[in-house]
Amino acid sequence: MASGLVALLDDIATLTRAAAASLDDIGAAAGKASVKAAGVVVDDTAVTPRYVDGFTPDRELPIVRKIAVGSIRNKLLIILPVAMILSQFLPQALPYLLIAGGLFLCYEGAEKVYEAIAGGHHEEASGPAQGDPEFEKTMVNGAIRTDLILSAEIMVISLSSVEDEPFWTRLAVLIVVAFLITALVYGVVAIIVKMDDVGLALAQRESTFSQKIGRGLVTAMPKIMATLTVVGIAAMLWVGGHILIVNVGEAGFHWPADQLHHIEHWFGDLVHGGFGGVLSWTAGTVVSALVGLVVGAIVVAILHVIPKRKKKDSAPAAG
Repeated sequence: MASGLVALLDDIATLTRAAAASLDDIGAAAGKASVKAAGVVVDDTAVTPRYVDGFTPDRELPIVRKIAVGSIRNKLLIILPVAMILSQFLPQALPYLLIAGGLFLCYEGAEKVYEAIAGGHHEEASGPAQGDPEFEKTMVNGAIRTDLILSAEIMVISLSSVEDEPFWTRLAVLIVVAFLITALVYGVVAIIVKMDDVGLALAQRESTFSQKIGRGLVTAMPKIMATLTVVGIAAMLWVGGHILIVNVGEAGFHWPADQLHHIEHWFGDLVHGGFGGVLSWTAGTVVSALVGLVVGAIVVAILHVIPKRKKKDSAPAAG
């Protein structure tokens, strides 16, 4: 009886160690996948705060929460099933999905550069008035649609880093990544959008030190938001360009990826030591961003610039 109990406890201990090791493997894989998707996370974090711009302070956090819930739904109910089915039955399609997503990111980044240069935004001329509940619903839905694209990029990039793992490990990793990335992105977004309120509260305290900190936060927030916009655009171009270069190679056309590696190695060999690695990474990032800008500019020209010029040229004839 005692020996049977000891054997049972030994089996339980063995299973517990195996489960712990499995959880460690999943955690490590999820961490690796999250790091690989970091560029898109920066983009997602930089893009989202504009969807709560102009709302009253009491509505900012509820709107962020609605977008976060929509983001989780996007990842778990739409992207995850599609990604798992493709990875199981049609893994060769994943590079083409990443190419499509990379094109979208390049287009988004280049479009924002075009808007900054040309002025104006490609938005609808009319819609619900700001402050109307319908306006809030429209903004939340728009944010969730944008999140769908960015979340798809995050999930597919994460999947590509664990594509050799068993099915259930891939599934567990993607679920962990979905919750981890959503909590990270929208936690940071919540902090960003409430930072000016924190500054105002500190500025109203009696402490001179608190007042200085508060006024500093209020003054700094517009600059921080402007910086985030620039960082978001740069991240879109860098990540989009790098995704295109790498996955065009995965699809069979290796020349762009080979050239990128040559450039990285050339710059890395200029300086010995740790700084060589930094220089190599910087060169690869700049090249990827330039590729993203060029490819994105071509898409912007096709979708916006050429149609607009044709419309302008045909206007006198129509009159």
